[in-house]
Amino acid sequence: MPVLMTSYVRADYSGSSEYAEVSTIAGSLLEHLNSPGAQDLLALANLPGQSSAMVQATFAEFATELGFVDESRGLFEGYNNRAVRPDYYRRLGDTGILMEVERGKTTINNMDFLDFWKCHLCTHANYLFLMVPQELRQNAVMRPKREYNYVVSRMASFFVPRNYTNVRGLHIFGY
Repeated sequence: MPVLMTSYVRADYSGSSEYAEVSTIAGSLLEHLNSPGAQDLLALANLPGQSSAMVQATFAEFATELGFVDESRGLFEGYNNRAVRPDYYRRLGDTGILMEVERGKTTINNMDFLDFWKCHLCTHANYLFLMVPQELRQNAVMRPKREYNYVVSRMASFFVPRNYTNVRGLHIFGY
């Protein structure tokens, strides 16, 4: 199943060179995720019982090529919970991109909102790449949950001007 991508950007950053660079990186990642080899790995990683770590492993090498660092530490030092860290981080001028990969607890435990909150708090990043399953099955007999569509609709409200946070842009990838 091809990986989908939905993007949101604050109106005050939509025409910026910064956002253009973020979008170029997102496009490169999307192209890689839709390559035949990556598609095969993602299909296996999204089977019932698999973890988000297995999903991460399918593109970890490519993420490094794009300049992402795995589980960057020190991005949240000013906060009480020093254990908070992203799955990946990429510096981009005076800002950066957090990349979070979710699977089983995407909306059950509101991990999509937690990831957005992390980006909101992070003084080193104003952009978020959020990877979620298009369809989630926790076991072989359950009806699939449409995680991607649900996350896309939930996140839209943050990009209405009256609701702006310091997250300038969000790219949601549905694998």
